[in-house]
Amino acid sequence: MTLDELRLHLAPLIADAAVFDGWSEEALDMAAQQAGVDGDVARLAFSSMAPGGRAMDMIGAWIEAIDIEMADALPPADLTKMPIRERIRSLVQFRLDAVRGQEEALRRALAIMAMPQNAARALRTGWHSADVMWRLAGDTATDYNHYTKRAMLGSIYGATLAVFVSDESEDKAETRAFLDRRIEGVMRFEKTKAKWLNPDRESFSVTRFLGRLRYPAR
Repeated sequence: MTLDELRLHLAPLIADAAVFDGWSEEALDMAAQQAGVDGDVARLAFSSMAPGGRAMDMIGAWIEAIDIEMADALPPADLTKMPIRERIRSLVQFRLDAVRGQEEALRRALAIMAMPQNAARALRTGWHSADVMWRLAGDTATDYNHYTKRAMLGSIYGATLAVFVSDESEDKAETRAFLDRRIEGVMRFEKTKAKWLNPDRESFSVTRFLGRLRYPAR
C-alpha cells in the first residue's frame, strides 16, 4: 500500500482504539499492531506538517474513510430514486451508523477539532464532507446555492453529531427525530426562498424591493 492507502486502512482501527486511548500515539500503535504494520511506517503515514499535528491527521483520515465508504454504499444512481429530503437523510444517517460504538472517539475528535488552532482545518474537512453528500445527492448548483446548501448541511450534520454522542435512547431514536426535524426545517426554508427569489412571480420581487429601498420613488 501507498502511505495514503495505509492512512485510510488504519483510520477505522485508530478510531476503535481512540475510544480508550484518545487520538494518541498509543491508539496509532495499537492500530498498527492490529493491522500487522510496522509502527514506524504507520507514524510516517500520519506525519504531515499541517496544523493540528498527528491527531488531526488521524481524525481527517477517519472522516475521509467514512466519505469513501458512504459514496460506495450510496451511489447517485440509487439516491436519485428518492425524494431530495430522503437522499440527505440517508446520507447523514449512513455516517451516523458508521460511527455507532465509537461515540467516545467521536466526542474526543470533536473536542480536538474545536480547538482554535484546528478550526480552519476542521472547517475545510466538514465542508468537504458536506460537498460529497450534496454531489452524491445529485446537486449541480454552481451559483450561490452551491455554498448555501453546503453551509446548511454542514450545520445540520454538526448539530446532529452533538446530539448523537450523548444520545442513550433506544436505537438513537432521539438523534433520528432531531435529524428529521432539522431537515424538515431546511425544506420549508428552501420552499420559502424559492418563492421569494422567483423572478417571474408578480406579487413580490426581491430585486424590485431592494431597488426601491436604494432609490425611493419620488
